[in-house]
Amino acid sequence: MTQEIVCLDSKEVYRNRWMRVREDRVRRASGAEGLFGIVEKNDYAAILALDGDRIHLVSQYRYPVGQRYWELPQGMWEDLPDVDPCVLAAAELREETGYSAGRMQPIGKLFPAYGFCAQVCHVFVATELTAGERDLDPEEEGLESRWFTLAEMERMIIAGEIMDSSTIAAFALARAQGMLPG
Repeated sequence: MTQEIVCLDSKEVYRNRWMRVREDRVRRASGAEGLFGIVEKNDYAAILALDGDRIHLVSQYRYPVGQRYWELPQGMWEDLPDVDPCVLAAAELREETGYSAGRMQPIGKLFPAYGFCAQVCHVFVATELTAGERDLDPEEEGLESRWFTLAEMERMIIAGEIMDSSTIAAFALARAQGMLPG
């Protein structure tokens, strides 16, 4: 059953370079009113860079959770919200790992947090990789980048060493589609 919700009023409560937060006052189908806090962010790309049974991951300090975790190379462009996701994926892979992909295959889209955000994660599998130089953004200071076997990655997910929802969901999506060896 689909429940329609009508927006009665919307106001921006915060904005910076990476996001906008708004509050929407709504009326539900029952007539009851409510409030939604919505984070607006540009869509982003997450890339499973594969070489045989190896996958390339990156690790960086994530300030909101005060920890460093391994995750897929991923990112968005703040100044180009309508960029082609494949172009974005290729650029983010090169920026964070130094690798260029001879083949960049889209395998699906995810909503990482649709309870409060409509941001889409475009998931790609990158193969036929060629090594090059990384070109990190200032926000990526200290980013580490290295290869793991798929078995190591799976163990890291189970052990809680990988906790990024996009990384775990993209891994599951690729596994379900038979895109991962083994």
